[in-house]
Amino acid sequence: MNPNTIKELIQAGLPDADVVVEGEDGTHFQARIISNSFAGMNMVQQHQMVYKTLGDKMGTDIHALSFQTYTPDEWESQK
Repeated sequence: MNPNTIKELIQAGLPDADVVVEGEDGTHFQARIISNSFAGMNMVQQHQMVYKTLGDKMGTDIHALSFQTYTPDEWESQK
């Protein structure tokens, strides 16, 4: 597994998302996901959406993925 594949999987499930994925060892990755789809959801719901985009790859092809989710407004306030 590589960062670009993970990015593509997330973007396929969340087409409006701005996604950055990093990780060089092929099993441990970090991601930042910004999407309007997260509006009105709590963090658990947002993370569930992301896990759904990855399907059965989590725990098999992807050993560990840490990520942060933001709406565009939340991301702007983080800068």
